[in-house]
Amino acid sequence: MKNMLIPILFAIGTACFWGMYGPTIGNAQVKVPPPEGWSPFKPYVFIGIAYLVLAIAGGLVAMYFKGDTFSYAGEHFKPAKWGFLAGLLGALGALCLTTAMMTSKGNALLVMPIVFGGAVSVTAIYSVWKLRGQGTISPLLWVGIALVVVGVVLVAQNTPDGHAKPKTDTPKQASA
Repeated sequence: MKNMLIPILFAIGTACFWGMYGPTIGNAQVKVPPPEGWSPFKPYVFIGIAYLVLAIAGGLVAMYFKGDTFSYAGEHFKPAKWGFLAGLLGALGALCLTTAMMTSKGNALLVMPIVFGGAVSVTAIYSVWKLRGQGTISPLLWVGIALVVVGVVLVAQNTPDGHAKPKTDTPKQASA
């Protein structure tokens, strides 16, 4: 279990960061469409800038501290290719999530359970496909996926919306 503590902590960190991504991007919308307001893709540009800056700077710093080379030629091309594909999938996911949040009017309570429940299920289905008959697949996997769907519905329907009441500006009365 000791060897699993670090990956579990980083997985929890990812869940926390991505769990707050939906509500945060929900704050980046306006009720007025362009030209007075803005499209969902104006904040998406800055999502991309943040990804780019953090991925490049963080990656280079981590590579330096791990004693890695900065070469991507020859045998180093394979991780570069798969890293690019992973980044592309992540960026497409962020684009889909941003669009879902904006078209649902910032409804993170609907969108985020679908995203995370769906992601777990897609990962499991990919693993089944990758094995292609090289092992036994427990029927409990399918039960688990069905429970994820039920869980998504239950979470989406029962999470309190917690919208704050709008502030009213009441004029202060002058004292006599």
